Formats: sequence, C-alpha cells, structure tokens
Amino acid sequence: MRHKKIMIQGTGSSTGKSVIVAGLARIFYKDGNKVAPYKSQNMALNSYIDEDGLEMGRAQVVQAEACNTPPRAYMNPILMKPNSDNDSQIILEGIPYKNMNAKEYFKNTEYFKSIALKNYKIIEDNYDIGILEGGGSPAEMNLRDVDLVNMGMAELIDSPVILVGDIERGGVFASLYGTVLMLDEKDRKRIKGIIINKFRGDIDLLTPGIEDLTNRLLQAGIDIPILGVIPWVPLNIEEEDVLTNKFGKNQEKNDLNIAVIRLDKMSNYTDFDALSYYRDLSLNFTLSKSEICEADIIIIPGSKNTIQDLIKLKQLGIDKIIIEQSKKGKIIVGICGGYQILGKEILDPHMIESKDKVIKGLGLLDVTTTMEKEKQTFQTTEIITNNTGLLKGCMGCSVSGYEIHQGVTESKESSIFKNKPNLGVLKDNVFATYIHGVFDNSIFTRTFINNIRISKGLEPIDDYFDFEKFKVDEYDKWENTLRNSLDIEKIYEILEKKEK
Repeated sequence: MRHKKIMIQGTGSSTGKSVIVAGLARIFYKDGNKVAPYKSQNMALNSYIDEDGLEMGRAQVVQAEACNTPPRAYMNPILMKPNSDNDSQIILEGIPYKNMNAKEYFKNTEYFKSIALKNYKIIEDNYDIGILEGGGSPAEMNLRDVDLVNMGMAELIDSPVILVGDIERGGVFASLYGTVLMLDEKDRKRIKGIIINKFRGDIDLLTPGIEDLTNRLLQAGIDIPILGVIPWVPLNIEEEDVLTNKFGKNQEKNDLNIAVIRLDKMSNYTDFDALSYYRDLSLNFTLSKSEICEADIIIIPGSKNTIQDLIKLKQLGIDKIIIEQSKKGKIIVGICGGYQILGKEILDPHMIESKDKVIKGLGLLDVTTTMEKEKQTFQTTEIITNNTGLLKGCMGCSVSGYEIHQGVTESKESSIFKNKPNLGVLKDNVFATYIHGVFDNSIFTRTFINNIRISKGLEPIDDYFDFEKFKVDEYDKWENTLRNSLDIEKIYEILEKKEK
C-alpha cells in the first residue's frame, strides 16, 4: 500500500489544528489504516517521554492516542521549550540539543529540515497514512525561506494541505481569503480544501458567506472546495496553547478545593487534567494569596526553570503563604520541580538554571536537589509501598507516568516507592513525586482524595474516575462530529493527490 499524507494548516494559532488532526487520525484509524501524526517543529513547555525515554510535545501524544498508536519522538522531532522571550531549549529527536535564540535557530534551517525529513521518512516507511499539523499561519511571508512547519514541510514531502479557519474569533472569511491570496502560486496550489471550525448557530446564516468566499476565490482563478463546517462542541481533548484558558476559568468551590500555583515557567500542566473531572474537586491555577489560603490542597507543579520560579515565589511572598498553610495542616503537593522547591535547598553547580549555585527551598521536606548536566527522562511504573497518612489504603497500588527533570534529588524522608526511594516522598501533610501524570491513575487518586475527605470529616466517595476511558469516549465523540460535519470522502480523495 502506497503511503499517503495530508497536512492541516491554519490561518493562525489556536484555530483547532491539533484536535482536527486528532479527529481525522481517529477516522483514518477506525477505517482500517495504520496512522501516525506528525509535527516537525513544536513550541511548548508541555512535553512527554516516549517508550525510548525521548522527549516530545504532548499534542502529538494526544493525536497518537486518538489513532491507537504508541507516541514516538519521531512524530515531533524538533521541540522548542522557551527559556525566555529570546531563547529556547531545542529538543532534537527527543534529546536536548542546545539553547538557541531565533536568529541562531534560523541560521540552521537546512540542518533542521534534514532532521524533519529524516524523521518523516520513518512514518512514511511504517504507516499507511501520515497526518501532519502545521504551526501558526503559512502566510508569514518573512519566514517562508526558513519555514519547516507549514508550506516548507509540505514542500519537503510533497503533501496536500487543508486550511482551517476559526469562525469563533470572527473574521474567518477575511482570514481564509487573505491567507490563500498571500501565498505564492506554488504554495497556494497545495491547498486542496478549506474547513471552517468552531461554528455556533444556524448554518443557513453562514451559507451566503461560504458561497461568497468560494466565488471570490474562483474570480481570482483559485478553485478550493469548502470541506465542511465543524460546529463548536464542548470537547475535553487536550489542546496546545490552552493554558491561558485554564487560568481564566476558575471552578466554583466544592468539597475539596485545589490551588495549583501558577508558576511563570510551569510545565506539564496537563498533570492536573484528570483532577478537573472529579465531582468533589474544584481546581484553579492561581497566584492569588487569598485563593491559596482558602484551598484545601496546594499543588506546586513542574517547571522549566525551577530555580527562577522559586525565586519568583519568594519575591511574591507566596513561599511564606505555602509554609504557613502547611503548618495549619493544609495538604501540600509537589510534582517534579514542585518537589524540588519543597526541599531544603537546590544546588546548581554548573549554573544550568541560575547564576546562584545554591538556593534555599521552602524546607517542608528534608530533601536536597542537585541540577545535573544530563536531563533525566523515563517512563515509570512503580508500586506504592507506603501505607500511612495520605497514602493509607494505597499499599500495592501501581502508579504509571513519566519523568522529566534536570535535578537529582536525595531524600531523608519516608519513601513512597521501594525501588526508587527518591522518586516520591511523604511527610505528614506534604506529598511529592517526580512522576508526571500521577493523578491519571484513578485508584491511587480516588484513595488519596478520600483520605483527605476523611481528614476533613467528609464521607469517602466510592467512584473511580477512569481517565483513559474518558479520553477514548471523547475521541469517539469528536470522530463522530467530524464525520457528520466534513466531506470525508473528499478528504480521502485529497490524500491521493500529489503536486510535483
């Protein structure tokens, strides 16, 4: 069977490219194909570790889950993790490469293109269909010569393109028309269809606009069909670049209220997605001292730069708030960088994250972390061997997730796991671990939450939220939405097209 590919590009960021890729990938998979998602270059602090211990962007993980294939780093060979407004850590084929600013990065375009092409060849050789995601807009003409995520990538592998516009933002017809007209003829010819996404209301009111867009394109000598209009639906599928939305949507108070400290360099905020679906929990990302004080559970999440975030917490006085709340018996949780922050001190002998070689932590745990040159990246499954306090009833419970951390921690606290004593610790009301995704494990999470409920005089709840099944159901719902909204037969026809 000849390998086929198709690329989803958008008129800008947040048009829904990543979830449309996930939905189409699921359709192709359900129709009997072996499918792989691909994004040559991703920029995100939210990452994942694959089965080989290689780092990749989480958007491609979601897309891989949707088409029932193991996520692999070759699906996202270039990951940029911002250090500041001016530079990023470049993760190349799952391994840290170097820190680079934009000018330096673009000077190496040809090398990065060779990496992108090499990794797509793996997909070409092993999958029936590759479905690619673009980034931002293809009409950034100042970047066309160095582009390797939109038309530059489509050109490298000779892929047809579907262009997506987001009508919820307004101006969808202008953005679609303008994007198409801005492209040079060679790139424009790659666009084989248009999708309008996130429509609310009566479709009949949209029809005149669709007809006008089609006619205007035809008058310009451009024949691109509209493949469908996707309605706005409440969708619980992880998207890229939605952290600001999470910050802006505070949940109402519940039996137990959780405050996730909104670190400047927060990474892997999806660690807490599962918690947002428990019926007795309220989850908010915040820097508000009053909200932190009112919370029953305070979580310090992972960080791309733990030391800088720790310094910022001290500048804001939030470190003192967390310490005070801990003394009052509030539950304090640290995940990865949060685990390091809760310790006595962080040592940075190689000045990887700071000019300070030693910085004092919050001191709630008797642990010390040393920043090493090599990043620790593993998939992890461990059995809980601690059966006290917050972990009562968790003995023998299996917990799976992944580790991404620059620091190596030495602990004198009570360990959670027998085989890896520094992987997680418990001290009275303070719980910390390096495992990203720890709360995706439903038996552990419900038992942990029930122990907190009991400590507050609340009855335990005997429901175990199955996050994996929940995600599968959401993928199926989204698949059905796309099947009912798009001309899938036409999309299969586009898969067959070549443009050389």
